[in-house]
Amino acid sequence: MIPVNLAQKLALFDTHWDPKVVATYNGNDVMVVKFQGEFPFHKHDDTDDFFLVVSGHVTMDYDDADSVTFGPGELVIVPKGQIHRPRAAQEAQVLLIEPAGEPNSGDSGRPPAAKDKI
Repeated sequence: MIPVNLAQKLALFDTHWDPKVVATYNGNDVMVVKFQGEFPFHKHDDTDDFFLVVSGHVTMDYDDADSVTFGPGELVIVPKGQIHRPRAAQEAQVLLIEPAGEPNSGDSGRPPAAKDKI
């Protein structure tokens, strides 16, 4: 029941593609993460993906649709089962929401991030 300062939380780490849990609600993890470069194409069979850009710009590539680029204050929801790949040419800071325990790597074969709490 206290505010979470996203800028302060994002200042605590420098790694990319390494989401950190800053809050939980209704069985969901609210996370901050830094993107730079490309994440592998993947999908989540059982859950949608929520991406809200805090700073920078993110491009979401899809296997069967045009890519979209979104910036600060904009969000994208990737429906469950949709193959996608987030990427950022320059570092982007992003807020993610997903069910607790959901691997961020989906079916990509990449080892999932630990999702430490900060």
